[in-house]
Amino acid sequence: RGLTDISLLERFIHLRYVDLSKNKLKDLAPLSSLTQLLWLKVDRNLLTSASMQELPYLQVISFDCNCIVDLEGITHPLLASLSLKENKIQTVLGLSHDQLFSLQVLELRGNKIKTTAGLGVTKLKKLYLAKNTICSLEGLEEFEQLETLHLRDNKLEALDGFSDSMKCLQYLNLRSNGIKSFQEVEKLQVLPMLHALVLMDNPCAKEPNYRLEVLSRLSQLQRLDKESVEEEEWEEARNIRQTRREKEK
Repeated sequence: RGLTDISLLERFIHLRYVDLSKNKLKDLAPLSSLTQLLWLKVDRNLLTSASMQELPYLQVISFDCNCIVDLEGITHPLLASLSLKENKIQTVLGLSHDQLFSLQVLELRGNKIKTTAGLGVTKLKKLYLAKNTICSLEGLEEFEQLETLHLRDNKLEALDGFSDSMKCLQYLNLRSNGIKSFQEVEKLQVLPMLHALVLMDNPCAKEPNYRLEVLSRLSQLQRLDKESVEEEEWEEARNIRQTRREKEK
């Protein structure tokens, strides 16, 4: 609607659901009086910051497609889902578990993030970092409750940074990165619950017997590149794994 001023909303202190998407807002200060707010959507505005007055019951926020440059000033204690897709964020610093101890879903795809170092909300269950420029994975060992990690369309060439402390990670998407060797894929053996892996559109996916090479290294997988692993593939992968072990001996 082209709104630039929402000061009128200050009077409506019992509002719980507010959608202000597709306007021209630069300031959300008038929302500070909406202390009963549960759900807020402000996609496609002109915001340069996600900082707001702390709202005690706010559980879901979406700031997609703004001009936000950092993660400072987000402190809502019951916030469970935070989306900042397609902004201009370069670093994951600024979020604190002490202030966001309820946060379970963080969506940061389509930004300019280069590393995962410093992400201070380690109780996350779902983390979406697709379409950034990430070339190194750091600090992930603290994410013991993470179940889903989305890293499609980044600049990863090595898979260092995963840890056996990530005992809940079940789904990992690494599509369209720069992973060349199966030795890098082998590093994912440390993830005990990894059941679904997406590796298509990496250089290693063009190698002969690609699926069997991956499955022979990651015996915990149930799905590879969206396709379930068939019993015949498992049998063949087991044979390859056995042959490799004998050669190593």
